[in-house]
Amino acid sequence: IFRGTLSKRGVRVITGLGKYFRQIDENRNGLLSRAALKEALKVFHLEMPEGDFESLWLILDDSKSDKVDYGEFTHAIFGEMNEYRKTSVRKAYMKLDFNKTGSVPMADVRKCYCAK
Repeated sequence: IFRGTLSKRGVRVITGLGKYFRQIDENRNGLLSRAALKEALKVFHLEMPEGDFESLWLILDDSKSDKVDYGEFTHAIFGEMNEYRKTSVRKAYMKLDFNKTGSVPMADVRKCYCAK
């Protein structure tokens, strides 16, 4: 629905939505209700006619759980990563996974990443 119109502003909006979703996710389960998604779109001035919202909801809630996973939301908007990006992510992850355990503690991420 948003694809093809993602400009620099669009990237900032999607990033902002991600931060907003994490703030309102009281359970920390990564899931959004229909009302929460609708409110988030309103906050970021992405309102749409009710019919369009219902179509969006049907696409995002493909498991029919009446909840939307934030990861599914971003996947629906951005689509699948291209091979170059996948390779870059894999390389970065391999460097962060010092112990080769398959998970990376936040302390290890802090050792390697400076947001400045």
